[in-house]
Formats: sequence, structure tokens, C-alpha cells
Amino acid sequence: MIQPYIAPVIFQVVGIVVLLAEVMLPSGGLLTIVAVGCLGYSLYIVFTAVSVFSGMIFVLADIVILPVVLIVGLKLLAYSPLALKSELSCKNGYASYDAKTAEYLGKQGEALTDLRPSGTARIDDKRVDVVTRGDYIEQGSAIKVSAVEGGRITVRKK
Repeated sequence: MIQPYIAPVIFQVVGIVVLLAEVMLPSGGLLTIVAVGCLGYSLYIVFTAVSVFSGMIFVLADIVILPVVLIVGLKLLAYSPLALKSELSCKNGYASYDAKTAEYLGKQGEALTDLRPSGTARIDDKRVDVVTRGDYIEQGSAIKVSAVEGGRITVRKK
């Protein structure tokens, strides 16, 4: 009596495991095709070799089990190799700006472009992106760094 159910149950379990693997691993849909094939073949075997009633029970079980498997898989996705596990922070040596910009405070330079209010200046023989506090400064004017906030260098006309 149990003999005809062995193959369909095995195909159902394999299909569900492969579907869970599809959520966790990037396969380009290949694992989804395998999972759908296993689940479909399982239903085919049950409907043809066992009975329509048993086939309907398998279909109802799939309707209940598959959404649960997908939800569990999405929750486990945070632990997969696809998830970003590290944070890019200053503690780990990452910064969104050059830490050496603080050295420019109080230094003098020349506006290489019109600063309206942002542009480029030469400070210590280096091209640097700078901003003013809203003032317009013409190209070639002498400037002085008045503030450095993070990666933002604020200048004023000298």
C-alpha cells in the first residue's frame, strides 16, 4: 500500500529542497526548472499510478508547503553568501573622503575655476574641489581655506 507513494514523496522532497536552494544560491533559474520538474513529475506519478484523490491531496499539500518554504528561504537569505555581511565603516578603515583634507585648513591657494559657489582650486600644488559659503570668486583669485568638514573644503577670498 505504501509502495506507490515512495517515488512521488521522494520527488516532492527533492523538489522542495531544490526550491529552497534556488532561493539561497544564484543559479539563473536552473534550480527552479529542476524543482518544478520534480514537483510536476511527482504529481504526474500520483495522479496516474495511484489515484485522483491522492493526487488532489498532494496538490493541496503543495499549496500549503510551497509558500512556507519560500518564506523560510527568504528569511534564510540573510545568512546566504549573497548577503552583505560586513559594514563599510571608519572602524574598518573605509572612509567616504580623504582623511588628509584636514591638513588644508588655513592654507592659501588659487581658484583654478570660477567658484560659484563650487569649483576647483590649487592648494599646495594639488587640484582640490572646494566650495565657498555662497560667494562668487573669480578664476585666478587668491583664496584661503576657512573650514574643512569631512571631505568638504570651504574657502573664502583672501
